[in-house]
Amino acid sequence: MGAVQQPQAEPSSEDRADTTEPSEQYLVGPDSDVTPTISVVMPTLNEAGGIATCIEWIKEGLADAETYGEIVVSDSSDDRTPEIAREMGAIVVEPDAPGYGNAYKYAFERVRGQYVVMGDADTTYDFSQLPRLLEPVAEGDADICMGSRLNGEIEPGAMPLLHQYVGNPLLTAFLNAFYDTNVSDSHSGFRVFDRSVLDELALETTGMEFASEMVMEAGARDLTIEEVPITYHEREGDATLNSFRDGWRHVRFMLVNAPGYLFLYPGAALIALGAVVMALAGTGVAVGDVSFGTHSIIAGSLSTIVGLQIASFGVFARLAGNPVNEPRDAITTAIVDRLRLEHGVVAGLALLTVGGGYGAWLVGRWAASGFQRLPLVGADVVAFTAIVLGLQAVFSSFFFSTLADDA
Repeated sequence: MGAVQQPQAEPSSEDRADTTEPSEQYLVGPDSDVTPTISVVMPTLNEAGGIATCIEWIKEGLADAETYGEIVVSDSSDDRTPEIAREMGAIVVEPDAPGYGNAYKYAFERVRGQYVVMGDADTTYDFSQLPRLLEPVAEGDADICMGSRLNGEIEPGAMPLLHQYVGNPLLTAFLNAFYDTNVSDSHSGFRVFDRSVLDELALETTGMEFASEMVMEAGARDLTIEEVPITYHEREGDATLNSFRDGWRHVRFMLVNAPGYLFLYPGAALIALGAVVMALAGTGVAVGDVSFGTHSIIAGSLSTIVGLQIASFGVFARLAGNPVNEPRDAITTAIVDRLRLEHGVVAGLALLTVGGGYGAWLVGRWAASGFQRLPLVGADVVAFTAIVLGLQAVFSSFFFSTLADDA
């Protein structure tokens, strides 16, 4: 890779005075007037065992790229991590709130480089390889470049087998499906991007789900993500990741920010299934050797009612929240953009009228028989299903209107 374009200002003689190794000359210290081209950001929580190695790797990477850069350590440690980092020329900042995401966001507000490098300070990521991740971004081929552990090499003991073969592949598959991305390792923490990307992403999360949010936002905004295979090393120091708690936080965050997949599509599927089952049972049509009776009508009714309720949550989520991946299907868009309170109320009242009228007719027949001949259960279910759906439509329409007025 060729050298990245440098700022016009060159380091002063004072900046070079203590430089003895080639790997040192491209590190811009906290007191330098030189504007760095690269800013390497590392969040740290008691990483005294690995911080020195990571900083040495960063210096090697800057020298290989022949590019001036700064190291910003966003530290919440109570060991010697910040002292070691300062002694080695890094800039140490202390975030004003706890959390992995907060540590990054606090540091991002203080970086000066055009390109930002992310990575952990526990020696799992070899920062000397940063030129390989920088190249696609610097040449304009990608908005974000990520190091892929799963497409690269994972050293023995570096990653628990549960993470390597279950957790990370599943989380990556969910994220690719929900957010239209195509990455192999969505939770790799070794990333490079142009600093201007931060304004476009508008990242908000404060915890470990910050890693997911960046990729989710990039996918939702059609940014280009490239990956470079990397070697993932065994960490120095104690792990701070809780597999199940932090894994669930990622899954939860991905689901609630994709209401189409969480609510609309399952709800629509239940409505369609319920309607088909009720129609088959009501008409007596068999499918192969399977015939549908009273119990099928009851199951179909429940499926339809529950499906409508679940699907309505997706519309609520789009109106009341700001999900990363807003549902943009034709039905939701029509409801949000064109449907008015009066439309929903009229439709609901129509269903109520049909269901109530049918129910009244059934009661009339029952009365005419001297209350001896009960209507068929299937007919009762159909009538009451229409009544319930009508009530849901009326009151949901008022609720939609309230949310729309507040939005």
